[in-house]
Amino acid sequence: MPYLIADDLPRVPAGQRFRERLSAPGIYRLPGAHNGQAALQARAAGFDGLYLSGAAMTASMGLPDLGIITVDEVAFFIRQVVRSSGLPLLVDGDTGYGEALNVMHMVRTFEDAGAGAVHLEDQILPKKCGHLNGKALVSAHDMAAKVAAAKKAARDIVIVARTDAAGVEGFDAAVERAKLYVEAGADAIFPEALNTREMFEKFAQALPGVPLLANMTEFGKTPFYTADEFAAMGYKMVIWPVSSLRVANKAQAKLYAAIAKDGGAHNMVDAMQTRAELYDTIGLHDYEALDASIVKTIVPEAIPQG
Repeated sequence: MPYLIADDLPRVPAGQRFRERLSAPGIYRLPGAHNGQAALQARAAGFDGLYLSGAAMTASMGLPDLGIITVDEVAFFIRQVVRSSGLPLLVDGDTGYGEALNVMHMVRTFEDAGAGAVHLEDQILPKKCGHLNGKALVSAHDMAAKVAAAKKAARDIVIVARTDAAGVEGFDAAVERAKLYVEAGADAIFPEALNTREMFEKFAQALPGVPLLANMTEFGKTPFYTADEFAAMGYKMVIWPVSSLRVANKAQAKLYAAIAKDGGAHNMVDAMQTRAELYDTIGLHDYEALDASIVKTIVPEAIPQG
């Protein structure tokens, strides 16, 4: 049954549920869900947490991942993913949409929208995908100030500090930045674009006891590793940020090409989610049953006028 109408709606704040899962054994697997439908499908596959990627959000809007979208636009995505799945959600907060006060506004807005965790990165605007060249960073001190501001604004939401320094200033600088961000209040660290097993392992060894997040994106600098392999390297979370969008976009491109070529979608029916499968995923019949069970409002008759 969809979480929107289920009797077992989460009563515990998302941030608290995210923390509890972080403290449990094993690695927290967080597949990217770029909209509510993807979130429902991920939950049905058995996942107990999700990730909302800035790159996936902007791409789904037809925009590049350059920090263009706003806090309110991201909050719209957060609400639909959380509403549909009921799962703790880690959200990409890019650079925080400005300086310290903007970061505090972002944290409160995301938490109010239902996010369980947010990560903040140390790039300058316009930011770039973490696996591209030509990135530029703010000073470590300025980023630490943003982390401290995020922590001050947080109630339950988990604050993850991302550093892109490994590919810009070098591995040792990335470690030093991460340590500073932990001192500033970060609950976890996201070292972006590490490209060897040795780097992942050395980073974990340099920050014992700090929950670390690994990014298993496709077509990037990181070789393919499984969740269990990341766990063995010392990581507590792993994301597959844009995978759902990549697969959906590839399928859509095939559909439009087929319609243009064949004059219709009849040759793509076998590749489609059926009407019954769609209704089952979104819980149409549960909504219909709920609607039928609600007592209709009785409108009182007008009092006779003397």
